[in-house]
Amino acid sequence: MIIWGIFWGAVLGSWFGGHGDFGPFVGAILGFFAGLSLRWAVRSAIRTELQAQAAKAVAPPAASAQAAPSAEDRAQVAPPSPPLPPVPQNTSPDADDPFWTGEPTPHGLPPVPTSASTSAPVPPRPDELRQPAPPNPLEQAVLAARNWLLGGNTIVRVGLVILFIGLSFLARYAASAGLLPVEFRLAAVAAVGIALLVVGFRKRADKPAFALALQGGGVAVMYLTVFAAFRLYGLLPPLYAFGLMIAVCAASCALALLQDSRALAVAAFAGGFAAPILLSTGQGSHVGLFSYYTLLNLAILFIAHKRSWRMLNVVGFVATFGVASAWGALKYQPEHYASTQPFLAGFVLIYLCAAILYARNTPTKLGNAVDTMLVFGTPLVGFGLQAGLVQPFELGAAFSAMAFAALYLVTATVLARRALDSWRLLVECFIAVGVGFATLAVPLALDAQWTSAVWALEGAGAFWVGMRQARWMPRAFGLVLQVVAMLAFLGSTSSISPLPLVNPAFLGALLIALPSLLLAWWLRQPLPHSGSAWARGYAGVEARLSNPAYLYGFVFWCLAWLMEITRHVPGLEAGQWPTPVFSEQVTELLAMLAVVLSAALSMVLGLRTRWAVATWPARGTIAVLALGWAVQVADGYRVLATPAWAVWPAVLALHVWMLRQTDQLQLAADVDGKPGAPSPLAGWFHAATAWLVTLLLADCLWSGIGKAELWHTSWAGVVLLVSAIAVLVLLALWAGRGNRPAARAALPWPLNPHAEAYYWLAALPMAVMVFWGALLAAVHSSGHTAPLPYIPLLNPTDLTLALALGGLVFWRRALLSALPLPARSGWVTGRHALLALALLAFIVINTVWLRVAHHFFGVRWNASALFDSFVVQTGYAILWTLLALGMMVLAHRRMQRPLWLVGAGLLGGVVVKLLLIDLSNAGGAERIIAFIAVGVLMLVVGYFAPLPPKAAARAEPAAPPLAPSQPETLP
Repeated sequence: MIIWGIFWGAVLGSWFGGHGDFGPFVGAILGFFAGLSLRWAVRSAIRTELQAQAAKAVAPPAASAQAAPSAEDRAQVAPPSPPLPPVPQNTSPDADDPFWTGEPTPHGLPPVPTSASTSAPVPPRPDELRQPAPPNPLEQAVLAARNWLLGGNTIVRVGLVILFIGLSFLARYAASAGLLPVEFRLAAVAAVGIALLVVGFRKRADKPAFALALQGGGVAVMYLTVFAAFRLYGLLPPLYAFGLMIAVCAASCALALLQDSRALAVAAFAGGFAAPILLSTGQGSHVGLFSYYTLLNLAILFIAHKRSWRMLNVVGFVATFGVASAWGALKYQPEHYASTQPFLAGFVLIYLCAAILYARNTPTKLGNAVDTMLVFGTPLVGFGLQAGLVQPFELGAAFSAMAFAALYLVTATVLARRALDSWRLLVECFIAVGVGFATLAVPLALDAQWTSAVWALEGAGAFWVGMRQARWMPRAFGLVLQVVAMLAFLGSTSSISPLPLVNPAFLGALLIALPSLLLAWWLRQPLPHSGSAWARGYAGVEARLSNPAYLYGFVFWCLAWLMEITRHVPGLEAGQWPTPVFSEQVTELLAMLAVVLSAALSMVLGLRTRWAVATWPARGTIAVLALGWAVQVADGYRVLATPAWAVWPAVLALHVWMLRQTDQLQLAADVDGKPGAPSPLAGWFHAATAWLVTLLLADCLWSGIGKAELWHTSWAGVVLLVSAIAVLVLLALWAGRGNRPAARAALPWPLNPHAEAYYWLAALPMAVMVFWGALLAAVHSSGHTAPLPYIPLLNPTDLTLALALGGLVFWRRALLSALPLPARSGWVTGRHALLALALLAFIVINTVWLRVAHHFFGVRWNASALFDSFVVQTGYAILWTLLALGMMVLAHRRMQRPLWLVGAGLLGGVVVKLLLIDLSNAGGAERIIAFIAVGVLMLVVGYFAPLPPKAAARAEPAAPPLAPSQPETLP
């Protein structure tokens, strides 16, 4: 995991700029910590699970707690219980190695002797069961050093350390004092090393640990002696020194194999790999160096065939690829390619075989162990070096990645055919590496849009393989690749291409959409899996992914067509900007048509396959149409313009058809044997359609206004209000027929079953808009009717206001006749709505006089001028008196005392206005007219409409007489 983190961190660091040439190093450092954290988390989880399983396997049955012993019980001396045998330590191969990833071989604990007199063990406290936190890397290093020093024969190891220190002090003192010749001193040190080897070899049977420690010290002394003779004192030529180190390495390897000593072999090969570095003069040939390393690695491979010494593999791997990386960074030149490529390929093949041999020689109960450093580190480090070698060649890195992918996939295929199930983990690791390099080859060879398409197809293929083999990991990998493909595609979107439909943008998005739709189809039903805990957990997540996967694919399907519609053609000349294929207005129309048509095709798919999620996009077309209309209006493009007049009927027809199919699907769904009911949201979709029709109708009227150039007249100010009034009246007439259940059942779709959605949900916002629109038009519209002359009550403003009042009254009556009344409609059907309509009518009548005064008496159309005009005030006095007269006469005839009181209140307001406002017009004729007219009208009111009498109180029925036998009782 650490190597994977370093590799992908370096790759991402090189892709994403911001750190210059240090980007790969910064990414590698961050990847190291990410991999370290991930490995720590995974190992902690595995360790916790294994400890829990071991505790369950060896835990004795719980016994009931016993009471505390009494004094007499304590006086009795219980026989001593036999001591528990020690728990054996884990002796699985390389169990103490922090890089070992094979499953540990658990050892069963010996049973605890029990007897009838032995009390039940006291269960441990929860704080005793809590596992300590795993050590950090520094603590692990200190722990490893302590284990080496204190493990085995501690005295011998401490003695070796002291001996080395003493010899070094002796050599330094002798050199500084000039007591003995250098040759004698080196010969003495070599003699000590040989003596350690001889004594250790002779004691190998009696004291194996003591003997191996002595031999390891002797090998180290021999290496240091040869190094000092060559480097420090120049007593040996390079060739002789190199030969002596090879001889020491070969002899120590022979001793290690003879005694089956891994530590001795590690020491031998460590010196062998260090020999060229220690003896280097800077003038050697890299061919000789890598040839020598090839021989050492072949020897390690030979030992790996016989022994599962992982630490030896680690030493060879680190030394070989470490030295190769250092040489490549410091001295590699393109002309060295032919002489270095065979060695790199040989190193990769050697450690690939070493990984296979280690797995063969390390069986566990859960299958053959896997060395993660060899399995994953070899291809990653090898590919990094290979990429450096082929950097001058075009597509060299892409072909190298394909070569690595082929190598590991072929190896996995051979192992899968010839090996047993115990090799399954290694085979899966090789497949993962091969697929990873095949995936990496795509961005190295293609641009981001083609890369995303290939990754999406590869993810679908991996998911299909996992589905056929009932394995959850390939399926999860396929889903992750879909997300990676999406990110790669969105990271570099470009729709510049001269070719229609076969350009990278369109095909890239389409090849992401189609695999996603295919994955959604496969995910409709639960897929088989292995039954493990991880597989069951993933199955729970996978069961929820079908619908999101389909919607994800549908979005990319629409995105593909949108990118094709917005495609640009490169300029014909250098430096010329790309030109769009379609104009901006046509692009907007085609985009809207593409999305709605895609939703209709999805609806057809859902109807034929009975796939519910395929019908979901149809519910969003109303939002697409509304957005399309808003964008067109913002660009000054009208519905009746060409070609909008042909596109809008088509998309509306598709939208209505999808509404009908959605309703039929909901009604056809059986719920406990009964027909289904419409969704609560279905009514809102129908209501939104009515609102959209209102906007489209207004847009058509605005087109006429624009052609007639009437934007600065009252014709333009009432367009939206006229549209709302027309739709409100149509809804009351058309949908009002279904305001009762019996009448609704006899009507066709969509009134059955959505009549209430039209005459209530859709009409209510329209009514509110008509009310407030009429109020604003009455107050702000001056009634200019150019080029026609102004005619009171027959101009567009007054006619529209009259239609608004009539439409509101008509819709309210249709609502009042509904049985039952819609929910929360009391504020519309109650008395407050009548008062609001009366107030609106009063304001409308007053503004009619304002427009008359403006057009015929020359009063300017602003609030201050109108208020200061005595003509306007006189007209108001007469108008209000006439209104009061009308209300009072009507109230008198209908015997409606409250209405008469309202008229009287208005008349009183007229009197107050005369005294406060009109009286101030000294010498004006308007004041005379106002007072005379109001006085005469008040006389008429007093004569024809006196105050109606109060309604007579109902007489209460007389109480029946008391019977003779029933005495009267007081309350």
